[in-house]
Amino acid sequence: MHQITGSGWIEVISGSMFSGKTEELLRRLRRAQIAGQETAVYTPALDDRFGTTSIGSHNGRTWEATVVENEGDGPWDVLDHLNGEQVVAIDEANFFSETLVDVCQSLAEDDRRVIVSGTDQTYRGEPFDPLPDLMAVAEYVDKLQAICAECGEPATRNQRLIEGEPAHVDDPTILVGAEESYQARCRSCHVVRRD
Repeated sequence: MHQITGSGWIEVISGSMFSGKTEELLRRLRRAQIAGQETAVYTPALDDRFGTTSIGSHNGRTWEATVVENEGDGPWDVLDHLNGEQVVAIDEANFFSETLVDVCQSLAEDDRRVIVSGTDQTYRGEPFDPLPDLMAVAEYVDKLQAICAECGEPATRNQRLIEGEPAHVDDPTILVGAEESYQARCRSCHVVRRD
């Protein structure tokens, strides 16, 4: 990414689980660090898979992060923790309330580069707020694909599994997990139980 004006902007990295979203976020953070740019990284309180004060990818890379509340007005806490950093990264945006959209807009309007990653679909294959709204207001959007665990085709869906079987449509939307609870699937292999 390069700055094309004197203003800030929003970058969204989205896609299914296991598509490399956090790895791409970490890559962009490393590049910003190499360029001598100060960074601030945030993660939702709900997600503690990689420790309470770090973000991490499924391949083991991590980065120190500040934990902020994900519900209600909690995302505004991001502004309270800033110390002049020009690059602000937010992982697992799908766990935050819709307030995150206004927070990201405010950061970009304050001439900051905002990098956000998160899955854009629920396990039901429905839009996972607030990602659709963030994608609509972002200057840059990258939607990554994984590999379908069933057929090997490009995967864009999150298959939730409960005891090895597809989850029911009435199960809760948010369940923090990894390989034990989810697979990446293509449209054809994605299943949501409705019986």
